[in-house]
Amino acid sequence: MTGDVAVLGVGMHPWGKWGRSFVEYGTAAARAALADAGVDWRDVGSIVGADTVRGGYPGYVAGATFAKALGWQGARVTSVYAACASGAQAIATARAQILAGLADVVLVVGADAAPKGFFRPAGGDRPDDPDWLRFRVLGATNPTYFGLYARRRMAVHGDTVDDFAQVKVKNAALGALNPYARYRKRVTAEEVAASAVVADPLRLLDICATSDGGAALVLSSVEFARRHGAAEAVRIRAVSTVTPRYPTTVLDLPDIATDSAVAVEPAPETFRASIARTAYEEAGLGPEDLSLAEVYDLSTALELQWYEDLGLCGAGEAAKLLREGATAPGGRIPVNTSGGLASFGEAVPAQAIAQVCELTWQLRGDAGDRQIEGARVGVTANQGLFGHGSSVIAVR
Repeated sequence: MTGDVAVLGVGMHPWGKWGRSFVEYGTAAARAALADAGVDWRDVGSIVGADTVRGGYPGYVAGATFAKALGWQGARVTSVYAACASGAQAIATARAQILAGLADVVLVVGADAAPKGFFRPAGGDRPDDPDWLRFRVLGATNPTYFGLYARRRMAVHGDTVDDFAQVKVKNAALGALNPYARYRKRVTAEEVAASAVVADPLRLLDICATSDGGAALVLSSVEFARRHGAAEAVRIRAVSTVTPRYPTTVLDLPDIATDSAVAVEPAPETFRASIARTAYEEAGLGPEDLSLAEVYDLSTALELQWYEDLGLCGAGEAAKLLREGATAPGGRIPVNTSGGLASFGEAVPAQAIAQVCELTWQLRGDAGDRQIEGARVGVTANQGLFGHGSSVIAVR
């Protein structure tokens, strides 16, 4: 177990398609987090920015970009990129700085201005780049992989398209209650079934959109929180940023083949399961201790997979858990009380940070109509391209 760090403040810019710069979204989220924390920007000792690849050079040095937008004040600065796990990497960096004594207060910011439609590869010819290859050789957009994952669950575990639709129904109902969500409308299973097929068996309402948005956290040492009058602040107890182990035997984005297991015995658990296990071990907690979870529902089928990878149920039991209502408000372990990516869409550098914002509101008792009664422990789960694990455990 490592030391805790306190979450003094959280802030978000609403998700949507606003047509403005990522800097505007991130700065708005940062100011909201600072106000929530009751901390002046001039008292922040370090800023960590989660980078975006869609904002030109300022996006590649997001930490400095946000520091300049807020007003240069001499703070340490760090910029990190780990695709969809960028936010967790930023949190891990901030926590390390605090625990090392390099800063008492650290601001973490991530924001994105996403293109319309599917994400596309970066420009140029790079035949040694797996992400370039999957587009050029297979024509495989992200939803292609989501469809493959869904087909695998149907073949291995017997999941149905109606199971997938019920995930969307649950998340849309919660997103309708979240003022920061892009999509704030309840949907029915019939509406999911009537939406256009994108990557069979998944339909348009089974997959997440690409969005603009921003999220920020103000983290501090526990000692600073006490001096600041926030002795009961939510605390981050674990951050898991592990990588896969060779050989990988389950196809994962952006790869176009699995590894051979002829010479080396595969690990006893999948990459996603190892992300959660590492977080639990670091926190000294287990799935039985959880009050809620925020998971990376790029598609409805992937949310079901995360139930199993987080240890909320056994292999092949995710659909049963969903049908029983265990992952809905009032159930044993509510999942995606924010509404998830189903309601937000992907704003890549911000989403892992936004997950921690939701945990913080829930653990404080500030989640309004989404509130889970008596929430004490929450976990996030996320994953970035090229083997970036992402999981955060927060406690109150």
